[in-house]
Amino acid sequence: MTTIGGRAGVASGRPRYDEGCLAANALNVVGDRWALLVVRELLLSPKRFQAIRAGLPGITAAVLSTRLDQLRADGLVEWHTGLRYYALTPLGHALRPVVLELARWGVRHPAHDPTRFISPTSLMLSMSIMLDADAATGRHDAGGFDFGTESFTIRLDGAGGSQVSPQPADDVSFVLSGTGNSLAAAVYGPRRLTDLLGDGHGDGEVRLLGDESAAQAFVDLFELAPRPL
Repeated sequence: MTTIGGRAGVASGRPRYDEGCLAANALNVVGDRWALLVVRELLLSPKRFQAIRAGLPGITAAVLSTRLDQLRADGLVEWHTGLRYYALTPLGHALRPVVLELARWGVRHPAHDPTRFISPTSLMLSMSIMLDADAATGRHDAGGFDFGTESFTIRLDGAGGSQVSPQPADDVSFVLSGTGNSLAAAVYGPRRLTDLLGDGHGDGEVRLLGDESAAQAFVDLFELAPRPL
């Protein structure tokens, strides 16, 4: 195996799976605990070390540093010295469909527990696959989601899909603010936004800036339920 980034990647020492299987080869690169979740946290935007760690509760600084070094050595992540952040390479971004298909499979498994920690990035990615394509067809509206340290815009593309961008847009009809878990509850229900907002759109579990009816109609397009295979 060729050397990438000055190190021999998974060839530096015995690989975990000593097979010629293509799936085994992929797992030799991203099969370590946390590796794919580190990739997940970088799929929508570059991040600094502490921002990545904030999206991965339970990981230690030492383990995260090791995983980032491994992913850099194998050509999936790059470090930008001047701006001091990590970003995915094209090879790393190519794992996006893998992460999304794992999420599609995960929602079908009965052990899924949506009350556990949900990072902002994981919520945004889940919304890209939990969109009701039929109901969203013909719509081009956009909504904002503000998590304090991160904010995103989700825009419907008119063809039953959506695009996520890691910054607020000026033309959104609403912005919902809260934590990953509180905004997941707002998006996937079963409670209506009115019950989550509290009085004055500002002192409940979720905060709203903009049109409540537009926000409710938007989040009603998403359902945390298995899609047909």
